[in-house]
Amino acid sequence: MKKNLYASFIFLSLTFFSFSQTKKVTIVLDAGHGGKDTGHLSENKNHLAEKEINLAITSKVGEYIQQYLTNVNLVYTRNTDETVSLDDRVSKANAIKADCFISIHCNDGNGRNLVHGTECHVNTMDSKKSVELAQIMEKEFSTKAGRHSRGIKDSEDREHTLQVLKYTNMTSVLLECGFLTNEREANYLNTKTGQEILASAIFRGIRTYLQKEFPTTNFVKTIPTVVTNSPIASVKSTLKSTFAIQIMSTKEPLSTDNQAFKKIGEPVIRQKLATTGAYKYRYIVGNFTTKDAGMAILEKVQQNGFKDAIIIQTE
Repeated sequence: MKKNLYASFIFLSLTFFSFSQTKKVTIVLDAGHGGKDTGHLSENKNHLAEKEINLAITSKVGEYIQQYLTNVNLVYTRNTDETVSLDDRVSKANAIKADCFISIHCNDGNGRNLVHGTECHVNTMDSKKSVELAQIMEKEFSTKAGRHSRGIKDSEDREHTLQVLKYTNMTSVLLECGFLTNEREANYLNTKTGQEILASAIFRGIRTYLQKEFPTTNFVKTIPTVVTNSPIASVKSTLKSTFAIQIMSTKEPLSTDNQAFKKIGEPVIRQKLATTGAYKYRYIVGNFTTKDAGMAILEKVQQNGFKDAIIIQTE
């Protein structure tokens, strides 16, 4: 009898441990404004309205999450140019009991060209998890994305509250990706490159936060790939390592003999992704058994023009 009880206890313990290992985390991505609410506007009439830039960056963050992370339930407050009230954004996040709410915006300022940079907003500094996420985001903005960080702001700094931060029942941040009233920054925010770099920084911030907050859950997705023609494809038809450095991704195939790649000083492999997403090809460097082994090469790659490069798991 005791043996059976012991065996049952072990079985239940292992079942519980296995369940805890595969917790699925729900993230809400909120593209600010939309529809009738254009948000801020640049003085340049050819520039996109804030609502459009917010949606472009948010959509790209979502693409990165779906491509590189697992055990994440991704929800958008909007994925088209539609009007969504602040009440509806908050209610949606609370109703699904989301773990994390990230609202993406662009800023404006009275100082015009004198004011620039990113900001991360929380409700109060007492919201420890929100502040932790904001700190991670600002670090990504200022280091990997190379943006000027204006730091973390709360309701005291703003002298008013933000509804999507005050009334959401989970870790919540509002990200200001730059100032549309600053000519140089507005130009940057209106480029696909700028939007992708900012989205990548936000994605990395989310990934880092999830790995810290949910240490027993595996978030790194193994991506099936087919190696296409490359200078060393005949030698390495598949990657035998666990990690590599992704330097970029494209919708159409780009030659690995591209002049920009030569600055890296390392062989570049082009891979075709088994995905239904828009970006069908990725370009990787290196062959590492651990993340640490690739850090030196990653720094070299970033210094040679690919600031958005990241270490990925390939198997």
